[in-house]
Amino acid sequence: MKLTLAISDVPPGQESALASGPTLPDPTTVSDAERVASKYNLIEKLPPLLRNAFEQHTLRETPKMGDPIFARANLVVVLGAHELMHAAHHSCEREGYVCVCDNATDNWPIEKAADHLLLLLMAQLKVQNDTNPRRPVAILADGELSSPVTGNGIGGRNSAFVLACVPKIAGRNITVLSAGTDGIDGNSPAAGAVADGQTLARCQAAGLDVGDFMQRSDAYNFFARLGDEVTTGPTGNNLRDLRVLVAHHK
Repeated sequence: MKLTLAISDVPPGQESALASGPTLPDPTTVSDAERVASKYNLIEKLPPLLRNAFEQHTLRETPKMGDPIFARANLVVVLGAHELMHAAHHSCEREGYVCVCDNATDNWPIEKAADHLLLLLMAQLKVQNDTNPRRPVAILADGELSSPVTGNGIGGRNSAFVLACVPKIAGRNITVLSAGTDGIDGNSPAAGAVADGQTLARCQAAGLDVGDFMQRSDAYNFFARLGDEVTTGPTGNNLRDLRVLVAHHK
């Protein structure tokens, strides 16, 4: 029997992409590889042996579902998105928060994700205002966001997400944190960053312009200047990213 114990940084159901899924059926095909290589003009950039395989169409298919090689193969996800959210949820509840988990934003652009999660946060706060106005609320989201690089700054999708939230939460009793569970955010030494309703006023007082740092993809340096970067060092595990948005009643 083949047994794989996995710490997963891929969405549930896509474990074949985890470390190239060496003990799982591969849903991708040689035709997929040839199409991608052609679309992005990669063939001429490949080493001669591999380039020849593409040009001569001699790449071999990987084993697919139903291949007898997988008859006794088993995969167990030891740590993954479920375990991450479960632990974060219980931690928030222990601190007294009414907590809602939302997994809808995986792979969304950071601006769209920020708007969605903040809207959800305010909706939950309103519900709580009508039932138990003393309890704060929290929204938890996992997955990875789309954050195209537009400059030569330092940062990653987590600090970029928090930076996008800064003007949106200005003057409000909201705090936003986003961090990579591996302790690494893009090309920065931090895992991510944190901001609250006072961050915009603080950055303006320091002469920092949110739009400028976003344009330069320099979110890490923005938060480092304010002392609000989150630095953990490499954790040795990777369960994707975690975003935490909390709101308190006035």
